[in-house]
Amino acid sequence: MEKNHEIALTEMRKSVQKLGTSTEKFGDPTLMRFLIARSMDPDKAAKMFVQWHKWRASFVPNGFISDSEVSDALEDRKIFLQGLSKDGYPVMIVKASKHFPSKDHLQFKKFVVHLLDKTIASSFRGREIGNEKLIGILDLQQISYKNVDARGLITGFQFLQSYYPERLAKCFILNMPWFFVSVWRMVSRFLEKATAEKIVIVSNEDETQNFIKEVGEETLPEEYGGRAKLVPLQDVVLAPMED
Repeated sequence: MEKNHEIALTEMRKSVQKLGTSTEKFGDPTLMRFLIARSMDPDKAAKMFVQWHKWRASFVPNGFISDSEVSDALEDRKIFLQGLSKDGYPVMIVKASKHFPSKDHLQFKKFVVHLLDKTIASSFRGREIGNEKLIGILDLQQISYKNVDARGLITGFQFLQSYYPERLAKCFILNMPWFFVSVWRMVSRFLEKATAEKIVIVSNEDETQNFIKEVGEETLPEEYGGRAKLVPLQDVVLAPMED
């Protein structure tokens, strides 16, 4: 590891301690994500880490959100988890045409945590290292106005930015209809520069080929140019974690 990374990590650990939280259970790869998200500023990274730690303890007290807590959202069968991309990132697909804005925003937030946690955990090899990333695919094929959920999208990206820093490797948006352009423009205002740079709106043949190449035909479902079948999120069984 680079010397300045080591210094930044040491400073960040001290800073977290001053704020009354411990980094004892967290390895360098986890802390590095917070440092990168805050331009290697140890104090800002520490503040972000403490906020995340407190949020996690209050919002996810059991360490995970179980299927039974989000059974209604799972029944829509709108999220699919496809295995790993060429670079070893789990691939999560959202079929927006099966989504309807939630009347219960707290319940929606729980679902966001459930799907992000499970997607990330699907790449663990026995245990978490802390630097795992994911690829998101937002498929807007056949959406109508009643599926449009700017608030839901903003919440999803804000959770990624605040509570899952540096977890997003790439987000591909497919089949964007003309009426969604203005919605996306509004959502974009809430994106940090680092997040916006990871989003690819696939709109031509070259971009489609790059998308297939980056995800990999083995993992990508047939309808997107790959060879796999769609796997609903709730059908994915995670391997047990090592102690």
